Amino acid sequence: MLFNETTFVGIDPTAGQRPMVYAALDRDLRLLALMEGTLDEILAFVGGQQAAFVGVNAPRRPNQGLMKQQELRNQLRPVPRPGRYEGFRVAEYQLRVCNIRTPRTCSVESQCAGWVRTGFEVYQRLESLGYRDYPSPESAFQMLEVYPHGAFTVLLGRVPFRKFSLEGRLQRQLVLYNQGLDIPDPMRIFEEITRYRLLQGTLILDGLFSTEELEALVAAYTAWMAASSPENVTVLGDPAEGQVVLPTGELKARY
Repeated sequence: MLFNETTFVGIDPTAGQRPMVYAALDRDLRLLALMEGTLDEILAFVGGQQAAFVGVNAPRRPNQGLMKQQELRNQLRPVPRPGRYEGFRVAEYQLRVCNIRTPRTCSVESQCAGWVRTGFEVYQRLESLGYRDYPSPESAFQMLEVYPHGAFTVLLGRVPFRKFSLEGRLQRQLVLYNQGLDIPDPMRIFEEITRYRLLQGTLILDGLFSTEELEALVAAYTAWMAASSPENVTVLGDPAEGQVVLPTGELKARY
């Protein structure tokens, strides 16, 4: 596989009938696409690539009950206290140990949230196109599970502001901008903030991405990191139920 020909895609599933947001980067972190689309439209885009790494912001599989196995629990650090975290996936426990909060994935698919079930479908459809779970060194088409809150946390080195707040969006876009993505510098928005506009409630936020766009972008960036610098990503969890890829080579003990 030639890295020059690889596209790095991030998909942010949403619940219900709303379109999903997806982003695509080239090897130089130039933005190729950032838009909404149906699952069929996104898969048509992904399926048309010569090679691609696709990050999906959703659990790979339902909870497989691995955290109920004492042998596995004994291998974790720190070892969970008896009876605790049995309803979590391994990756979710490892994130929480680092103070990276994450929702719990149910063991029954029908009981999972809508966006989680959409994510399962995304993975299934990608698999039908020939995509393999990362890391699959011999495959030009790989998919990986990304947790956006976790990705932004490790890139910042601290828990970020709330993602739907103005400061949270500014913070996340600045992180991505500082990582070298060819996107607008969010600090330029402050040039448009005046006393008059604040009083009138007419802030101009051109160039500031939505929460969903930022999460698609960090998934694409994580895919780029996984392909270009595998030594600089951390893989958590067990392949049997899904592994979360984080864009850092070393996790802090606590964020």
